[in-house]
Amino acid sequence: MISRYLVLFVFVVLTVPPAVAEDSAILILGDSLSAAYGMEIGESWPSLLQKRLDEDGHAYRVFNSSITGETTQGGLTRLPGLLEKHAPAIVIVELGGNDGLRGLPLDVTRSNLSEMIALSQAAGARVILAEMRIPPNYGRTYTERFNGTYTELAERYGVALLPFLLQDIALEPGLMLPDGIHPTAAAQPLILEQVWRVLEPVL
Repeated sequence: MISRYLVLFVFVVLTVPPAVAEDSAILILGDSLSAAYGMEIGESWPSLLQKRLDEDGHAYRVFNSSITGETTQGGLTRLPGLLEKHAPAIVIVELGGNDGLRGLPLDVTRSNLSEMIALSQAAGARVILAEMRIPPNYGRTYTERFNGTYTELAERYGVALLPFLLQDIALEPGLMLPDGIHPTAAAQPLILEQVWRVLEPVL
């Protein structure tokens, strides 16, 4: 009798299908360049990224936690809660532009970005750092130091560096809003391609 129950138990255990694993998370922590500024959410590059992942059969879910006007300090403040909530496999940090436009101390920006990278890596996530650029009218010294911060941090922490999202877009007619700062909906597929070239090898 015992052997029959044992056989039945083994049979049940072996035939129960394994639980379906949840999709891995990709967390985007950015500013207005990633927050669907001036367009429908579905037109933004993070939304287009989700569609590309689904179409290509990648089991990832995109969580876009970008906020228009966000600074590195704001991102750093929000990041621990986001890491705990989503447990992301990949974190894309697209911040610092508003720091530069406000002329905030570079040491503060660099420290905040460093902490965000370190926190993400400590949580087990792979990090992609999005390069930011500011206009030259902030002075040559400040501009060069700001622009070099991203390459420096990417090398220090061994993370992938995503080239400035607007580097091939900012001067193209129809791809920027009248403010000259934010990309249009038409630019989003182009931004996605830039992101995808860096993201795909990390998946």
